[in-house]
Parts: sequence; structure tokens; C-alpha cells
Amino acid sequence: MKRTGWVKRNIPDPETIAGHMYRMAMLSFLVDGKENLDKTKIMQMTLIHDLAECIVGDITPFCGIPPDEKHRMEDEAMENICLLLGDKGPEILQIFREYEKQESPEAQYVKDLDRLDLLMQAYEYEKRDNIPGELDEFFVAINGKIRHPFINKLAIDIIEERGKLCRKMNTSK
Repeated sequence: MKRTGWVKRNIPDPETIAGHMYRMAMLSFLVDGKENLDKTKIMQMTLIHDLAECIVGDITPFCGIPPDEKHRMEDEAMENICLLLGDKGPEILQIFREYEKQESPEAQYVKDLDRLDLLMQAYEYEKRDNIPGELDEFFVAINGKIRHPFINKLAIDIIEERGKLCRKMNTSK
């Protein structure tokens, strides 16, 4: 299933929800050993955080569904998925709910990875499709929301590279 935000922006060959979750798992390797975070939980959370979307779809703010209804739909979908997973179902549901509540440092770290991935993906599409600056709404939506210092530094680096790309492409037109 393709990610809604990219489809609505007519991005050719956009990433899928599964591709996003895999990339999030790969990003979880960025966890520095000096940090007091549970690396295993972070990796599990990256693989679980959007699993409900395989049933309810990729609901974005532009879909017009209120956030509380979105959360209800996703939680119900996760309950149904977890019923199929035997003894591991309750553990997976607990990790999903922990992410949704954003109460643990691991959940907050994964949320920041999710935001970083959005910036990375938008930058990659602008570069690949020769549309510098066209996906600005995604950068604006993330502005100031990344809390973790290391992930924020990576986000700043991406934004700076994007700025260079936009200046280069605009001067060559």
C-alpha cells in the first residue's frame, strides 16, 4: 500500500507503508550506545508503529478524519491483528500503544525517527524528480518538532542539503 501523502502530491513510484517501516527499522541502528534507550524496543516499535495501516490505510491530516477517530480505528485494527499473533499479540499491542501514547523515551525517539524519515523521503523525491522546493509542506510540518538532539542534527543537515539543492536548481533554470 502506497503512502497517502506522496500519492496525493503525485509523486511517481512513492514508497509503501512496508518500505517506510523497513527504513524506520534501519534508522533505528542510529541509536547511540551511550544513550539510555532500549535498542530492541526501538527496533520493534519501528516495525510495529504503522502496522495498523495495512487495515485502515495511511490516514493523514488531509484525509479529514479527526485524530481521536484515527487513533480509535488504528487501535481496533491492531487489536484484530494481534489476535492472530498468539502469545506475542499482547506484547506487540503494548508496544504499539506505548508508541501512540508517546510516554516513553523510546516512543519519542521513534517518533523523531519517523519525522526524520519524512524529511529524508521528501528531499529524495525533490532531488530524484527534479522538483526542488515542491514538497515544502512536509518540511514545514516537521519544523521544530524533533526533540532528540542527534536526530535534530541529522534533520538540520538534510534541510541544509535541500537548501543547496534548491539554490542550485533555481539558478540553473
